[in-house]
Amino acid sequence: MLYSVKFINPFSPSTTTKYMENTSNSPFQGPSDELLIQQFKDGSQSAFDQLYYRHLPKVFKRVRYVVPENDVEDVTQEIFIAALNSLSSFRGDAKFSTWLRTLTNYKVAEFYRRRTRKQEPLLSPLSDASAHTTGSSSKTMEERIYLQRALQDLPENYREIIMLRFAEDLQFNEIAELISQNLEATKSLFRRAIAALRTHLDK
Repeated sequence: MLYSVKFINPFSPSTTTKYMENTSNSPFQGPSDELLIQQFKDGSQSAFDQLYYRHLPKVFKRVRYVVPENDVEDVTQEIFIAALNSLSSFRGDAKFSTWLRTLTNYKVAEFYRRRTRKQEPLLSPLSDASAHTTGSSSKTMEERIYLQRALQDLPENYREIIMLRFAEDLQFNEIAELISQNLEATKSLFRRAIAALRTHLDK
């Protein structure tokens, strides 16, 4: 069953921006994801609101690492609309955060497929940075565009471990558990990923 767009209005881009500007990095308190999902399946729409605000910061930050600035809010909203429309079929075979991370990666890839079909540049040209910002913020925008381009050129396993470490602020032991590797192998993979990223940034 698809839910109406009216229900999504609280998750609009403008609301996303305001929330991200005011949110803190402190853990979101409240019922577990599993309990909220069950409440949602039982008909509680507010349960999804809580899931949304709990997971929005990490999703937004992950998207912002790899998607042009002007599209970050739209892609983030698309992810949560897709989550909303698919959550009734969520079986709990994986953690909700893992399921949402997979959905995020899929929607980002879908975003780039759409742009490719339209024959639009995958990432905004560096000249766009100065068109939207001035001074030091322009330099920051250019650096972000360089980083996005470099990340897109990395193998998927390299890109993912960098995203887990920096976009989601996970510790190495948490990453190791997620990717089913021991701690030393995880750290080694991360070091190789960072070295590859530096190589791309130096080009």
